[in-house]
Amino acid sequence: MRRIVIIGSGAGGTIVANQLRGQLPEEEWEIVVIDRDEQHHYQPGYLFIPFGIYAREDVLQPKKLFIPQGVEFVLDEVVQVDAANRRVLTRRGAYDYDWLVVATGARNKPDEVEGMAEIFTTEIQNFYSLDGAERLRKALKYFTCGKVVLNIAELPYKCPIAPLEFLFMCDWFFTVAGVRGQVELELATPLGGVFTKPVASKALAKIAEKKKINVTPNFNIARVNAGEKTIESHDGRTVGYDMLVSIPPNFGDQCVIDSGLADPMGYVLTDKHTLKAEKAERIFVLGDATNVPTSKAGSVAHYQAYTLVENLLREIDGHTSLPTFDGHSTCFLDSGFEKAILLDFNYEVEPLPGKFPFPGMGPFSLLRESLANHWGKMMFRWVYWELMMRGKDLPLENQMNLAGKVRQGAVCRT
Repeated sequence: MRRIVIIGSGAGGTIVANQLRGQLPEEEWEIVVIDRDEQHHYQPGYLFIPFGIYAREDVLQPKKLFIPQGVEFVLDEVVQVDAANRRVLTRRGAYDYDWLVVATGARNKPDEVEGMAEIFTTEIQNFYSLDGAERLRKALKYFTCGKVVLNIAELPYKCPIAPLEFLFMCDWFFTVAGVRGQVELELATPLGGVFTKPVASKALAKIAEKKKINVTPNFNIARVNAGEKTIESHDGRTVGYDMLVSIPPNFGDQCVIDSGLADPMGYVLTDKHTLKAEKAERIFVLGDATNVPTSKAGSVAHYQAYTLVENLLREIDGHTSLPTFDGHSTCFLDSGFEKAILLDFNYEVEPLPGKFPFPGMGPFSLLRESLANHWGKMMFRWVYWELMMRGKDLPLENQMNLAGKVRQGAVCRT
């Protein structure tokens, strides 16, 4: 009996477990999933909790609901991967493997910024954890006057569009509450604009300007001064706040750092097209755990899963892996007032206007606000629980499709 071990059962690890179990005979292949948490978190839903749209029960399900029959789920914490001997070491034991899939995600590291860790769960707000999102809900509920600053500490971080989405939602939330005129919104970001891609950044900046959201670019945070209620950059600039919403530095899991598989931030060194680990054989990586230059988002893990499973099966059959992952990412950004924006891009092609997923028909519009996009965002939770996490195919291509997109210089007729 041969064995595949999957470390982590978030979006990426769960999809891979379902796909592999459907393609490998149980009498020949054992599949083991190891995770330290019994609950599966729908992380895109965290952002809706501060605005009272979702609650805790909307974003939590037992992980065992999505682990397919014939896959062993082990509740344990991985401490190290012994790649030389093909063994995973946990708190309670060890698991030998023939192939390993690393899907260990990313984590917040507020202690990387001076003055942040001490007040991260008391005076600083965040929506990158369930507890943080619930605490932020209470803070927003009673906030009627002052300055809300959202700060991104550094890149990379999970769901790159989420900070701007939060501020767009704040604009809607405070408008509905009747206090928008007394609330100032500001984004303090290490980027030169509101997003990493120029075309999208320009389009989204116009929407931010329309919503009267101030942007402080190239702000590389050095410290939080809780006494003065300011954040300070390495070049000496300060931004004051009444409410600070922070996205702290994001790091990969400690176990991959301790295994010698990762870069200094804990992301596994990964071939960006094959998804093979660069420092060890018979190891594949996906989702937030990789160091590949695309978004750390659920859609990316979904697209990556197809390449990863195909390549793992090819290696089992004695063939080389194919460089088929193109960095595809699809992100809905809810902008409030029952509208949302959709971005679709990859390593080489940045977000462009057009229609998605069916050229000329949509129903979703790219890089512009629409009601259909809002309902696409709201529908995604059902898609996530009922299709993606159960390993069912979606009518979306692994590779990004240029059909229906309007390139720069062309006339947009959408």
